[in-house]
This record gives sequence, C-alpha cells and structure tokens, in this order.
Amino acid sequence: MSKPVLQVALDLTEIKRALQIGREAVEGGADWIEAGTPLIKSEGMNAVRALKAEFPDHEIVADMKVADTGALEVEMAAKAGASVVCVLADADDTVITEAVRAADKYGVRIMADFINTPDPVKRAVELEELGVHLLNAHVGIDQQMKGKKSVDILSEIAGKVSLPIGAAGGLDAAGAAEAVMAGADILLVGSSITKAADVRAAAAAVRKAIDDPGLVRIERKNPDDEIREIFESVSTPNISDAMHRKGAMSEIFSVCGDVKMAGKALTVRTMAGDWAKPVEAIDLAGPGDVIVINNERAKYISPWGELATLSAMNKKLAGIVIDGAARDVDDIRKYKFPVFATALVPNAGEPKGFGEIGAEIMCCGQRVRNGDWIIGDESGVVVVPKERAYEIARRALEVKKHETRIREEIRRGDTLSSVVDLLRWEKR
Repeated sequence: MSKPVLQVALDLTEIKRALQIGREAVEGGADWIEAGTPLIKSEGMNAVRALKAEFPDHEIVADMKVADTGALEVEMAAKAGASVVCVLADADDTVITEAVRAADKYGVRIMADFINTPDPVKRAVELEELGVHLLNAHVGIDQQMKGKKSVDILSEIAGKVSLPIGAAGGLDAAGAAEAVMAGADILLVGSSITKAADVRAAAAAVRKAIDDPGLVRIERKNPDDEIREIFESVSTPNISDAMHRKGAMSEIFSVCGDVKMAGKALTVRTMAGDWAKPVEAIDLAGPGDVIVINNERAKYISPWGELATLSAMNKKLAGIVIDGAARDVDDIRKYKFPVFATALVPNAGEPKGFGEIGAEIMCCGQRVRNGDWIIGDESGVVVVPKERAYEIARRALEVKKHETRIREEIRRGDTLSSVVDLLRWEKR
C-alpha cells in the first residue's frame, strides 16, 4: 500500500447515527468504512447495504468475526456490498479455506482478526498460506481495558509475512502513529473518532498522524500516573457506570462543593470523635493519597477539622473521606480542599489514640483497603479496587467519550430518547 489506510470502525448499534458519523469521518480523511460487529448484530446486513449506498467509492469492511460457516457469511456480506470481510484468525482452517473460496468467487478480500489468537506469528504464516488477503493485529475492548496493546501483536507479526497488516484496539492519533512506525498498513480506529464531539477533526488528527508519524510525540506513562490522570478527568457517575453501578459510598457529600479528588486510600479506624489516628495518618500518607476514616458513623462528634485539613494540604494529600462528621467547615471551605463527610458538627472529640491505621475498613457502606482508589466530586465518592484500577479507569473514559458524542448530538437538536433509540432497546 502506498500510504497508510485509515479505517474507521463504526461500532454503534443504530444505522442512522453510524451514517452521520461515517460522513463526518470521511470528510476528515477516512479511507475505509467498517460496519462494526455491534452494528451488524443490531442491524444485520442492512448496515452493510446502507454504508455501501452512502459511500459507494470507499471500501466497506464487514466486521463479521466469522467463526463458522465461512462461505455463507462471506457471501452474505459480499452481496450486501462489503469489499472486505473479517474472519477470526483462530477459526478452524476449514472455515478460513471456505471463506477464502467464497471471497475469490465474489471478488472480495478476507481480513483475519487476531483477537485472542495464542501464537500470532505461527498463525500469520499459516493464514498467508491459506490465502487470506489481510491481517489485523487486534486487541479487543475488554483486553484494552487491562492494558493489552495491538502494537505488541503487530510487532510480532511484522516482517514475518508479506500481507498488509492492520492494527486495531484503542488507537488514537498517537497510538496510530506508533502502529505505523511498527509496520501497520491499515489503522483501524474506533472510539477516539466516533465518540468525539467533532468527528471530522478527530479523523483529521489521526490522518495527519499516520501520514507523518515521525512528528507525533509518543508518551510512555507510569501506570499510577495514567490511572490518576484518567480518574481526574472523569466523573464519579462515569466510574459508577463503568463498574456496573458498584462502588458508590452512601450518605456522603462534598464539604467544599465543586472540588475533585482522586488518589490511593490510606485507611483509618477510630472511635467516635477520637482524632489521634486520623491526624497521625497525615504523617504516614504520601502526596496524592486520600485518608479514609471510619468514625463509627458518628454524626454528633468530629475527628477532623481545619487544622488537620491545613496539615493535609501541606503534605499534598488528594483529599479526606470521613464516615462521620467534619467541623470547622467555614475555614475548610476557604481552602477548597476535598473533604467528604456524612455530617457537619461543631463538636470535637479528644486524641485518645484508639483505633488503627492501614487496616481494612468499612466506610459509608463500602469496603476500603489501603491502596484502593478513591475518587470524589459533587456527585459523591466511589471506591475502585486496586486490582482493577487501570481497567476501571479505561472503562470510565469510554463512558465519558460515549456521553460526549451523545451530548453533541443533543446539542444539534436530537433528544436523548431519539439518540439512543430508547423504545427499541427497552427490555421486553
């Protein structure tokens, strides 16, 4: 291929929205238009027909992920207007062979998708021998959420076969440029274009990056820094959605209103109003940590006030969460420091030293351990288990992207009900 191909994956469920987004993507420089698997499952071959009618001069890719009945499914897609049909690289050789035969019969090409293929290099060589036309180093969405990258598969395959190779899975402009430099001929880009408020501009940014990848800055981030950056950019409702409505603390609010908090937990268990352990925890916490206090749910006496808040600010902590009351609220609000509590009272206890620091606690109905991620904003506080922090951060970012695109369509005059086709998707 003379220059990298930009393939935009329309992984939507409504053909009307897919056509509109596809038009904007083409205006931004997209070469190939893909009927994504969700779109095909939702709309069937009519999705392929509609895309072919809308974009007659562009390659239409049917992401069928064929695993069986290779000839039949390729025939269906080809007759609907697809020029490229995707099969699973890990499908049985007989499926691949039948798919290739049907492709030759109908004048289309077969792209083998390497999602979850255990030995990509070995399989790439076999697929070339079986007559497949294109390869796709693809990492699925759920795998992306855990940090797996398509460029790693691509780097293994590149140079081992003579076929054009695509890269797919969470690519943005920088990721697509990196893939080109690793040997990709086709860049399959989905949500970073299709969920953008300005699809045309997003496509143009990817187009520019893959045409001149050497000018793109590729940044490697420490995982914790990346997690924190994402959690600071999304809302607690985004995170709750990403966790299937799990993790939200109950009966808690932001003392300072519109503030944002994201950091790892340092847990404290104390007796009602005993402020010794909460204050001692400030000295043990590191920059960016969140002190999470179990105050026995006591709302009549507080283990935390203005002087402790000032100390926490000096240590550059990210915030404080109290299953119980805070005090000195007028002064705390002047600092605009993230303090979350279940009540406000003037009463302070005494520093008796009961309790412990670093143990697993319950806070506002949620289990919290040292190192779990705590995110707070005006909507509340969410606890993310440390083992799933990267995954949940990435999923929350996808939720935010999805809402960004829907918000733009509402601004253009649609209603929420019409955008999401509410009646069609109500549970039967």
